[in-house]
Amino acid sequence: MRIRLNTKWNKQQREVSLEDTVSVLAFNAWKVGMKTLLEIENENFQTDTQMQRISVMEEIMAFMIHILDRISHDVMSDEDRAQLITQFALKIADHVQDNARDFAGAGDYRNPFINKLNERMAEYAQTTWGKVGQEPGFSMGLAFGNNIAESLGPRDRKWVLDYIQRVLMPEMLSPYKRVLARLGLLEHTS
Repeated sequence: MRIRLNTKWNKQQREVSLEDTVSVLAFNAWKVGMKTLLEIENENFQTDTQMQRISVMEEIMAFMIHILDRISHDVMSDEDRAQLITQFALKIADHVQDNARDFAGAGDYRNPFINKLNERMAEYAQTTWGKVGQEPGFSMGLAFGNNIAESLGPRDRKWVLDYIQRVLMPEMLSPYKRVLARLGLLEHTS
């Protein structure tokens, strides 16, 4: 396993606010996303500019937001789930805004990300989900792979799809699911 995370969540007898949960979740999701992006680059797939890297991160984040939506569907009320996903998406949009502004200068990067996220949520909603393992089905993995491939340079679009589906997606989901388990949003996984 190449992607590793060290996270701790203090399990005291207290209620943790939605804001605290979302902050921890967004921080760790971004960290997993950055390690995933680094892994893509270490495999020598084409990322030429910082904004191209941001585009890859947007795809990874949209996928992670949708994964949380799928996982929380059966364990939370619709209202609580909507609040969690909305707050998580907005926190990730803040990360996108801050990072894109650092690389490309002043501008609105948040709203284009939200628009992309809405498109991806609708797209991923039409794909398969394995409830038993709480993991993407083949069609969801294919959609994710295609979205990442479109963000990379044209040289690699043909080759990256298999790598994303077979290697990178499982490696990315393992630490992400551990974070979700530590936050109490998923039954603990190995």
